[in-house]
Amino acid sequence: MTAKKDIYESTRAAWEDIWAGASIEAELEAINYARSQETIRAYLPFLSREDLHLEAGSGMSAVVITLREHGYKAQGLDYAFNALRDSRQYDPSLPLSAGDVHHLPFPDDCFGSYLSFGVLEHFEHGMLPALLEAHRVVKPGGVLILTIPYPNLLHRALQIRRKLQRGAALTDEGFYESAYTRRELEDLVSAAGFEVALAQATSHEFTLWGLGGVFRAPGYYRTSALATALGGMLKRLLPWPFNFSTLIVARKPGAARAAPRASD
Repeated sequence: MTAKKDIYESTRAAWEDIWAGASIEAELEAINYARSQETIRAYLPFLSREDLHLEAGSGMSAVVITLREHGYKAQGLDYAFNALRDSRQYDPSLPLSAGDVHHLPFPDDCFGSYLSFGVLEHFEHGMLPALLEAHRVVKPGGVLILTIPYPNLLHRALQIRRKLQRGAALTDEGFYESAYTRRELEDLVSAAGFEVALAQATSHEFTLWGLGGVFRAPGYYRTSALATALGGMLKRLLPWPFNFSTLIVARKPGAARAAPRASD
C-alpha cells in the first residue's frame, strides 16, 4: 500500500512540475490545432447545453474555457493546485474544484457528462477505480468522454527500449503511464457500467511528432505540414497501428437522450 501511495504522490507531484512550466495561453493555442478540433467535433454532438459537464483532470482549464465559450456549462477538477490557481488567475469566474478523480467531491447523478483527456492512464492501479467514480457522478443517459494513449507501433518500440535500458515502467518524468488497446478500453468502460457509443482513432500526426525532426514545427507541440499530411494518410489507411490516442464516448444507461446533433 505504501509503495502504491508513493507512486500516486509522485504522479501528482510530477503534474505540479509540468504545469509549473506551462501556460494557459499555450494550452488554448494547442486546443485550436486541427487535431484537437477534430476530436472536439467528434464528441461535441453528445453534449447537452442544458446539463452541467465535468472535466476531471482539467489542468490549465483549456477545455473548460473552450466549452464555456461554446455555450456549454462546464467545470473543472484537478489535484494540481498550481494549475487551478493559474486558471483562476486567468479567469476568476471559472468553476473549478480541487479533488481526486478517485474520490470526486460531488453527489451521485449530477453531471451530464464526465470528460477526461489523457489523465486516467497515469495511475499505477489502472483506470477502473476512476471510471467507477465517473459512473457514479454521471446522470442516467449522460456520457463518458475519454482520450487515452494507444499502444501504437512507435509506442511499443519505445517501451521495449525503456525496458532494455532501465527495466522500469515509469516514464522519464517519474510517473506511471499506460497505453490501452481499443478492446481493453471498451472492456474497462463496459465494466464500469457504461455502454460504448463511439471508439475513434485520433491524432495520427502527433504520433509522427514523437519522432522529432521534420515532423515537428516551431511552437507548443505543433506538428509540421508533412506530419499533418502523412498523419491524414495514416488515419485513412492504417488508423489503429499509428493511432496516438483513442477517443471513447460511452453512455450511462438510463433516461433516453436525443440523438447526437450536428456540432456547431
